Amino acid sequence: MSAKLSATKPATELIITWELLPDDFQLEDDPVENTGQPILAGALRESLEISGFIQPQMLIASNFAVCATLNEQIITKAPDWVYVPRVKQMLANRRSYTPNTEGDIPAVVMEFLSETEGGEYSIKRSYPPGKWFFYEQILQVPVYVIFEPDSGLLEFYQLENGRYELKQPDENGRHWIAPMGLFLGTWQGTKESRTGYWLRWWDETGNLLLWAVEQIEQERQRAEQERQQKERLIAYLQSQGVDPNNLPNES
Repeated sequence: MSAKLSATKPATELIITWELLPDDFQLEDDPVENTGQPILAGALRESLEISGFIQPQMLIASNFAVCATLNEQIITKAPDWVYVPRVKQMLANRRSYTPNTEGDIPAVVMEFLSETEGGEYSIKRSYPPGKWFFYEQILQVPVYVIFEPDSGLLEFYQLENGRYELKQPDENGRHWIAPMGLFLGTWQGTKESRTGYWLRWWDETGNLLLWAVEQIEQERQRAEQERQQKERLIAYLQSQGVDPNNLPNES
C-alpha cells in the first residue's frame, strides 16, 4: 500500500503517491556533465565513511534516482548527492529509491552547477517538474544545497513553512545540518589532481572530517614528532652522562 499526500494549488491539484519503480522502468542514462562532479560527491562520502558516520541503515548516493508519482506519472530525479537517514531495507544493488514507501524522505540533496543548465532552480510544475519544485514541493527535502565548484559559491536552502529559504553561513562560513549533526562548508585545495573548491564536513566542535590522504599525512607527522622527541630526550640524557640504554626498567 502506498502512502499518499495531496495538496491543492491554484488551477492545479497535485496528487502525490509513493509507488515503487517498476522493474522494467527505463531510467535516464544521462552522462555526467563534467569529470569533477563524481570526485566532489566521492569526497563528501569518503570523509563521512572514514569518520565512522555512515551506518548500515543510511542511504548516501550520487547521481541516483529518487522517485515519486505525481498525478499518476512517475517522476525521477538524480541529485548529485543525497543523504537519507534511514531506509527500511538495506539493498546491495538498489537502482532507485522511493521515499515514504522505502524509508525516510531525504534529509539533504545537493546539486553541483556546471556549464550546462541543469534546472537546479526550476520551479516548473508541469510534467516533468523542475528540480527545485520536486525537492521543495513534492519530496519536501529539509535541506537543499546548490554548489558552484568553480567559484566556490555555496547556496544553502532550508525548508520553512513549505518554502526554501536561503540561509547565511555562521562566522566560520559554515552551515549546521541538524539531521546529520555536522557543519557543511567550503574548502580550497587539491585532491585527486583537482585543485579548487570543495565541500567539506566539520563536526560539532569544529574539527574537519579528514580524507584518507589527510589522515595518513596526519599520522606520518605524529610519528615524525614522536621520533624527534625521542631523539631530543636521548641527546639530553647523554649530555647528562646518562646512557639511555642502561635506564632501569619500570616495575
